[in-house]
Amino acid sequence: MNVHQNFIAGQWTNSAEAADNINPSNTRDVVGVYARGSRQDAEAAIAAAKQASMSWSRSSIQLRHDILQKVSTELLARREELGRLLAREEGKTLGEAIGEVVRAGQIFGFFAGETLRLSGEKLPSVRPGVEVDITREPVGVVGIITPWNFPIAIPAWKIAPALAYGNCVVFKPADLVPGSAWALADIIIRSGIPDGVFNLVMGRGSVVGDAFLTSPDVDAISFTGSVTTGKKVAASSVEHMRKFQLELGGKNPLVILDDADLQTAVECAANGAFFSTGQRCTASSRLIVTDKIHDSFVEALKARLSKLVVDDSLKDGTHIGPVVDQNQLDQDLSYIAIGKDEGAKLAWGGSRLERGTPGYYLEPALFTETTPQMRINREEIFGPVASIIRVKDYDEALALANDTEFGLTAGICTTSLKHASHYKRNAESGMVMVNLPTAGVDYHVPFGGRKGSSYGPREQGRYAVEFYTTVKTSYTLP
Repeated sequence: MNVHQNFIAGQWTNSAEAADNINPSNTRDVVGVYARGSRQDAEAAIAAAKQASMSWSRSSIQLRHDILQKVSTELLARREELGRLLAREEGKTLGEAIGEVVRAGQIFGFFAGETLRLSGEKLPSVRPGVEVDITREPVGVVGIITPWNFPIAIPAWKIAPALAYGNCVVFKPADLVPGSAWALADIIIRSGIPDGVFNLVMGRGSVVGDAFLTSPDVDAISFTGSVTTGKKVAASSVEHMRKFQLELGGKNPLVILDDADLQTAVECAANGAFFSTGQRCTASSRLIVTDKIHDSFVEALKARLSKLVVDDSLKDGTHIGPVVDQNQLDQDLSYIAIGKDEGAKLAWGGSRLERGTPGYYLEPALFTETTPQMRINREEIFGPVASIIRVKDYDEALALANDTEFGLTAGICTTSLKHASHYKRNAESGMVMVNLPTAGVDYHVPFGGRKGSSYGPREQGRYAVEFYTTVKTSYTLP
């Protein structure tokens, strides 16, 4: 197979290393061979972005609009093809994968429009005759580091605003799933973007990512990934006095009250906890259920799980694809064993599955009779594993929902306007869902959390301007 190369300073660039991209639904299927960049590759990309920064930051907003709109149009036109690529390399079902490509296209379309809406203020000074202008300017060179679970949507919601507001980009996708990122980069490169403005450096985080962190020429870093790596990004960014934005983990609660519609609650739980193989930072991993509905909810959810098909992500009728790789599968199985050892009851699933092709298939796991202090209720598992915590009433449910170091999203299923309104106000999270799965957000509104889940300005929507621009106040005496 031909090696998919990195793109640096307007040129496709060879690297000394390359790695196979393996289909988790069929480990015999090599999706492609992708370059692994070196520190020198990353440094060259940063230098190219810095050199291009002055010109691009002052480029026409119409040019930027047209480039982003071209990217949007091609993504949407190729949704089936790119969705199939995404499903092959990451393992989410074909329908989910196509939906993710569509979202990426919508994001680029949204930010194409935002290039034409960047506004400022003109104010009078307290000093007579002096004028005050408040404007926004690009930050400069932005390092973008993305995870493997949304290999085209998350890059889109970081790259699109960075370019829209006049920044140059150095992009490092997850080493595990470079295919969708490379395809997105190829579309961006063919959109007419000037040399050096957008650079792609695939490779290991310990090599390429570390070069981003240690470079004094990177003005901002947007990172989505693990808490451990996020803390390294933060520490290095403080050292260099650069802007940084972190989207990290979650241990998201879904509260189900006695008055909830049972079918709605079951669908919210099944979708939020197990779809996309549970590999979403917004997944509902803690199902907090009040006494009177608890038993009927457990039985109804088990019945729903019995109907979910785990199989090849490209196969018709599949509801849940494989876990992304062997390491993630081992982690999931380890937590299932931990739950059993802690005394939780494995009420459904949790077994390794064999299918027609060799892959990382795992039956969704549901624990009952759990306590809040169990590790399966404290630590992010990032797989199709959820646990139920039984509580007596709403007040106890809210307290447990907030009893976590994370605060990304929180859900509640209830027909009570009183409880829904109180929960929206008092859930310690960046996003709240009422009678909806905790996973699943719109592209035109802010995304982000509180506490250990996020740091820095929100991503997506008009709020993205806060991270990708800096405010300047100018005084003029005419």
